[in-house]
Amino acid sequence: QVQLVESGGGSVQNGGSLRLSCTASGTKFYIYTMSWYRQAPGKQRELVAAATTDPKTDATSTNYADAVKGRFTISRDKDTIYLQMNGLTSEDTAVYYCHADFKQFGVEWGQGTQVTVAS
Repeated sequence: QVQLVESGGGSVQNGGSLRLSCTASGTKFYIYTMSWYRQAPGKQRELVAAATTDPKTDATSTNYADAVKGRFTISRDKDTIYLQMNGLTSEDTAVYYCHADFKQFGVEWGQGTQVTVAS
């Protein structure tokens, strides 16, 4: 009964900031990668940022979509991830989804949280 619960979405002005959170509960297997995706109306869901943790070293590597590099920062603490979003523009308006990748044991999606940036 794995659940990913997002929070922190809302409405902000151009140039504003938001911090999203996602916590995975009920997990039975190791989560290799936790990520943020987003989907705007009429567009495909796209990867925003990902955090992959090495179970042997506990070191986390991150990667970002070109559109958010320098503005967004993903961080991870065990089964919780955050997305600090700065310098938001109307192009960032979308539903943001948390994603957990268990490798051979499958994946899980959160229900999404709305981010709206006034133009």
